[in-house]
Amino acid sequence: MARADLLTDLVASGTTGDRVRFRKAVEALIAEERAKKHTVLAERLVEILEQAPAERPTTNGTVLVDNRGSGLVLETIPQKRLDDLVLPAEVLSNVHEVITEHHRADLLRTYSLEPRSRILLIGPPGNGKTSLAEAIAESLMVPLLHVRYESIIGAYLGETAVRLRKLLDYAKTRNCVLFFDEFETLGKERGDAHETGEIKRVVSSLLMQMDSLPNHVVVIGATNHPELLDRAVWRRFQVRLELPKPSKSGLVEWLAKFEKRIGRSLGYAHSTLSKKLAGFSFSELEEFGLSAYRRYVLALPEAEMKKVVDGTLKDWKSRSVTAFENDGGNE
Repeated sequence: MARADLLTDLVASGTTGDRVRFRKAVEALIAEERAKKHTVLAERLVEILEQAPAERPTTNGTVLVDNRGSGLVLETIPQKRLDDLVLPAEVLSNVHEVITEHHRADLLRTYSLEPRSRILLIGPPGNGKTSLAEAIAESLMVPLLHVRYESIIGAYLGETAVRLRKLLDYAKTRNCVLFFDEFETLGKERGDAHETGEIKRVVSSLLMQMDSLPNHVVVIGATNHPELLDRAVWRRFQVRLELPKPSKSGLVEWLAKFEKRIGRSLGYAHSTLSKKLAGFSFSELEEFGLSAYRRYVLALPEAEMKKVVDGTLKDWKSRSVTAFENDGGNE
């Protein structure tokens, strides 16, 4: 049985002719039925909803053949967990709060409150923004929908806005995390004199569409360039989290997790090796660790992990001087 508030919204919007409210209620109902694994019913409701006439903006753009918008996202079942990540304590605390709000959404609604569902992740490349989005989806037990910009951005006037609307209409029918990596691609500052009128129209469309999304769609935007985002876009995100490069303690924590994952020591004390890896991003750490472990496995049975790590460090130092600017030296 659907939530009482969904049924109330359906009846109220139906009797008053409020098509926007009616559509939102049906989309929420579809998402709830999907969550209950009532796939046949959910798909039938989607078909009925799609057959309903809707106001469509005038555009010279080409409308995608995929009416449901599913070709605009890469949908995956999340695997990474929050426990797999190394996060600043403040970030982890905020993420846990949001997850708890969604797990206890019914309680919040009895007090006329809704869970927060708009999150902006900020930080340099390679420091866990995509991984955190996946881990949030895993914690919420929903699929991760990764927006495919190559399918969204159109060459013709109005085409991008139309495709964006189709994408969000598709997401509305699911309990999901909708992830926009490099969010500045769509959410650029409209006051920038160098941007075209088309970009400004896309930003305006994005803002309106975000406002119409139900709370069972958790929108996560990630950006390396927060200074490029439109100020109105900033206001749409209720939670803003900064993911910096690993601190010294973060490096030590990552080393412990990595060694546990591969089931063996890297041959150094964590405090010593963390000095050698200072300046690495998390993605660089992962690449370095896997590279060393791969070499170790291929050199078995004579392999010595410490020597393998030393050789890998030497190679990385020669190819990435920047990453070793704070190198503590050989100890």
